[in-house]
Amino acid sequence: MNSDLPTSGWWDGKDHLFPIRVYFADTDAGRVVYHARFLDFAERGRTEMMRSLDPDKFYRTDGQGLMIVVRAADIDYRKSAGLDDVLTVRTRLLQIGGASFVLEQQIWRRDEVLAVLKITLVCVKAMGHPTRIPDGLREKMAGLLS
Repeated sequence: MNSDLPTSGWWDGKDHLFPIRVYFADTDAGRVVYHARFLDFAERGRTEMMRSLDPDKFYRTDGQGLMIVVRAADIDYRKSAGLDDVLTVRTRLLQIGGASFVLEQQIWRRDEVLAVLKITLVCVKAMGHPTRIPDGLREKMAGLLS
């Protein structure tokens, strides 16, 4: 059985899109998506975006002890989602700093935005000390800025 959607999402210009179906485990007793699940959906979208940018090293140590971790998350909930909804996580790079970068993530159902997240991530060495984003990754990310 084949799906017509790639499992790691796809690029639409400078935005990465990742499809998600809402399962029963994502919902509360009323079959409405529990608010914290939006963070999980966004994490999946970010992970797949990073996987496509840096397939050998995304979100895991690179042999030098570098990791990318969430520093801050801001969420604006606009509409609810429900059981069996097909959602799309749209991720775009807003800015790059020395050790950090900021993403905007929107969670859509067809043509309506359900939530908007602003996520700040930071590159750290073991023990959590910030370190510069590696040059190769920085170059790939710079191409995504508008």
